[in-house]
Amino acid sequence: MSSSNLVFKDYNPSQIILLPPSLEELIDDNHPVRVVNAVIDRINVEPLLKQYKPGGTSVYHPKMLLKVLVYGYLTNVYSSRKMESALKENIHMMWLAAMNRPDHNTIARFRSERLKDTLRQVFGQIVVLLVEEGLVSIKNIYTDGTKIEANANKYTFVWGRAIKTSKERIARQLDELWDYTQKLAEDELSSEEKPDFKEIDQEKVSQAIEKIDQALKAKPVSKRVRQKLSYAKKNWPSKLKEYAEKEAIMGENRNSYSKTDPGATFMRMKEDHMLNGQLKPGYNFQISTSDQFIVNYSIHQNPTDTLTLKPHLQHYQNLYQTNPESICADAGYGSEENYDYLEEQTIDNYVKYNYFHKEQSKKWKENPFKSDNLHYNKEQDKLYCPMGQPMDRIADRKTKSWAGYEQTYARYQVKNCDGCPLRGSCHKSKGNRIVEVNNNLNRHKQKVKQNLQSEQGLKHRSKRPWDVEAVFGAIKHNRGFRRFMLKGMDKVEIEAGLLAIAHNLAKTAA
Repeated sequence: MSSSNLVFKDYNPSQIILLPPSLEELIDDNHPVRVVNAVIDRINVEPLLKQYKPGGTSVYHPKMLLKVLVYGYLTNVYSSRKMESALKENIHMMWLAAMNRPDHNTIARFRSERLKDTLRQVFGQIVVLLVEEGLVSIKNIYTDGTKIEANANKYTFVWGRAIKTSKERIARQLDELWDYTQKLAEDELSSEEKPDFKEIDQEKVSQAIEKIDQALKAKPVSKRVRQKLSYAKKNWPSKLKEYAEKEAIMGENRNSYSKTDPGATFMRMKEDHMLNGQLKPGYNFQISTSDQFIVNYSIHQNPTDTLTLKPHLQHYQNLYQTNPESICADAGYGSEENYDYLEEQTIDNYVKYNYFHKEQSKKWKENPFKSDNLHYNKEQDKLYCPMGQPMDRIADRKTKSWAGYEQTYARYQVKNCDGCPLRGSCHKSKGNRIVEVNNNLNRHKQKVKQNLQSEQGLKHRSKRPWDVEAVFGAIKHNRGFRRFMLKGMDKVEIEAGLLAIAHNLAKTAA
């Protein structure tokens, strides 16, 4: 075939267009960028405007910057520098920004500073709009969490357990030094009461070392002890000051943090590429969904889900000034504290507890010796052993959970196990069998079991995996968001909010 017979469409990059096309003409009517523009135009941005002071030079409109950020997160563009480039190259971004070209510093400052106390309100307004449009309901919610890696160096860690061990070592060595000094210089320390070195701090250690130093000044002390005392005087007070500062950063409910992002806690990441569950600095990202729309989000520093439910629901209450009618979640949230809270807030409880599925097995149900299967008489407050003997309540044991929640365990004891034919199968202890039972938790578990096995409960249980877990799949796999860009709890929470808004608007446009 000869080249003269080939026909191509006109192509001349140097051709000057006399009337350039409008950007409006180049964007499809149903494109997601139009949804972002329309929805954000409908919300009240007064909270954002209050972040600005009157006077001075003109600034970019916060509504425009918010649209750029949301559309960036919707299109997997999370870097402020890449957003700056897109505003010059991408027709959708150019149309959305009305040809404004804020630089990356402006975008980054707006995201980190202006959205700090306002983005959650924006998110709530958008959800309410979706409710009014009939796209989503906020009555029945499905809750779950995932761990997302922080923007932090995974080798710059601080461990609470290591600090505790170091403090215990200093306390032990100081105690030994004091005892040694007391034997060698009894007169010098005769008026001094031995300090309690179980709880030590910088000031207490400094005072103790000074007293030991003064008492041993004129005494024949070995070179090794002198060196140890010199080292202690030079290093221990400063080390304890450092430990106190680190413990203050860590707080009461954490056992680790990263030096490059002190807000991040070391957590075991399921998605680690080595498939060995490596510990990495990260945040616990909690969401509640309804029909795969995100209706609530929160960021937490503790890796377990148990302690997140209560603050997560409080965010929901602040957003919508009401409680959801029901909540469905997996066994990671099933604790006595959470069940008490849901009961207090009159929220229908479809939250599993540990061993819920095991309890459904024939082996579990037919084991008469399990404490959970012993008959309980609520009126008489008695348990009955497999042989029908009453077990009297002999004492209570109170414990506090890691979060400070107090639990009561009732101790029941059978009167006489001697000669019982079932004793070998029932228990191995020498005396009469004693059983510890948390009656309040058992009451909740019985109620939850009824809820989960009801017709409504079966619907919630079957819907929960594809409702909430699918959203995390969309965020991590479809949007490729596996690591936060910003550092610190406040800024990470902003990113979580932008992800939630972007997800909802993308689903609206789908």
